[in-house]
Amino acid sequence: MTTRTVKTIQTSQGTGDRLTEVASLTLRPDEAGVENQVINVYEDVEYQSIIGFGGAITEASAVTAAKLSEENSNRILNAYYDAEEGIGYTICRTHINSCDFALGNYSYVEDNDVELSTFDISHDREVIIPYIQKAKQLAGEDFTFYASPWSPPAWMKTNGEMNHGGKLKPEYWAVWARYYVKFIEAYEAEGLPLWGLTVQNEAKAVQIWDSCIYTAEEERDFVRDHLGPELHKSGRQDVKVMIWDHNKERVYDRAKTAFEDAEASKYIWGLGFHWYSGDHFDALSAVKHRFPDKGLMFTEGCHEGGVQIGSWKSGERYAHDIIGNLNNGMAGWTDWNIVLDEQGGPNHVGNYCDAPIIADTKSDSLTFQSSYYYIGHFSKYIRPGAVRVASSKYTEALQTTAFKNPNGELVVVILNRSDAQHPYVLRNNEQIAEGNIPAHSIQTLIFQSV
Repeated sequence: MTTRTVKTIQTSQGTGDRLTEVASLTLRPDEAGVENQVINVYEDVEYQSIIGFGGAITEASAVTAAKLSEENSNRILNAYYDAEEGIGYTICRTHINSCDFALGNYSYVEDNDVELSTFDISHDREVIIPYIQKAKQLAGEDFTFYASPWSPPAWMKTNGEMNHGGKLKPEYWAVWARYYVKFIEAYEAEGLPLWGLTVQNEAKAVQIWDSCIYTAEEERDFVRDHLGPELHKSGRQDVKVMIWDHNKERVYDRAKTAFEDAEASKYIWGLGFHWYSGDHFDALSAVKHRFPDKGLMFTEGCHEGGVQIGSWKSGERYAHDIIGNLNNGMAGWTDWNIVLDEQGGPNHVGNYCDAPIIADTKSDSLTFQSSYYYIGHFSKYIRPGAVRVASSKYTEALQTTAFKNPNGELVVVILNRSDAQHPYVLRNNEQIAEGNIPAHSIQTLIFQSV
C-alpha cells in the first residue's frame, strides 16, 4: 500500500494560525501495530449525509452590511458563501415577518385581511432579499434556503401583539397556513425558492420580542390539518417542514408527539433545534434512533449578551456543539446572524448578541472572531453530500468527527479545548500518521480514502 499525504489545516490560540495549512502528515503502513494515542477512522461505517452549513441573513445583518462600503459588504458574503475565498457556506435562514433582529415589528398584510389580498414583501426587497440573492449566487447549486416565522401578525394572536408570546387564534389557523404559501410564492418570484420552513421559531418561549407559543399537540395539529395540506394544495409539497426550532432538552418529546401521528408525520421532514439549554447530544441520538427517517437541522445558535471581541471560548463552544451534534445525527447546521454591528445589533428590543463577523459601521471595518475560523474547519471542508463515518479517539481531552466527501476525500476534525497539547496517531486502513494538536486549537485533516 502506498503512503498517503494528510493535508492539515489549523487554527490555534497560541499562534497566528487561522484556517492555516500547516505541515502535512504522512500515512504509512502500521508495521508496529500501534495501540496508544490513536484516532481511528472507519469509512466503511456510514451514518447521516450532510446538507451543508450556513447562517441567517436577518434584517439586522442586511442593514448592517448596507451601512458599510460596497467592498466590505461584499467581503462579508465572500467570507461565508465563497467556497474558495471563504468558508463554503451553502445554507441560509431568514425570517417570515419580523424577528428581534429586525428594526421593528412588521408583517406582510394589512390588519384583518383574512383573504391575504394585501400580502406584500416590499419591506424585504429593501435590503434583505438583495443580500440573500448575492449569497445564493456565491453558493451556487448547493444553496439551501429556509425561513422561520417568529410571530404571526398581531391581529391573528390571542394577545393582540407580535411580542410577548401569545398564541395563534384557532380561527386563523387556516389563514396562517396560507400565509406561508404566500411567502414561498413571493420569494420564488425573487429567484429564491425555499428548501424548507420551520413552523415556529422557539415554539415554547414567551419572549419580549416577536414570539408565539405552540404546545407539541398544537404544532402537530397545525401541520397535519393546515400547513401540510396547504403546501400540497399549492404544489409546494417538496418544501421541507421542520417542527420545534427550539432547544435540545425537549427534542425527543416534540418529535414523539409529532412523528407518532402518521397523518402529521407524512408532512414533516424533521426537526430544527437550538443550543441555548445545553449539550443534550444524546437527545438527538434518541430522536435519530427512534425516527431514523427524520432529519435533524441545527437552526440557530449564538453567544448572547452582546459583542465579545477576541473571545477564544466562543469558537471553542461552536466547535464543541457542532461535533456533538454531528456525531449524534445532525444533517445541517445554521448559525444565527452572519454579521452584526459594533453593539451586537441592531435589535428592536435590545437583545444584543455576538456574531462570527462584527462590523464597525462607524469606521467601516470588520472583525473576524474565533467562531468564524472554528466554524470554517467544518463548513469549508465537509461538503454537501458528505457522509459521516465512524471514528474513535483515545482521550476525552479531544473531540473528533469524521466524514467522507463526495469526491472520496476523508475529512477528520479534531478539537482540543484543553490547556495542554496532545499527540495523536491517525489510523485508517492499517496505515498511521503521527500528529500533534496544540492547546486551544482545532485541526482539519484531509486525505484520500483507500
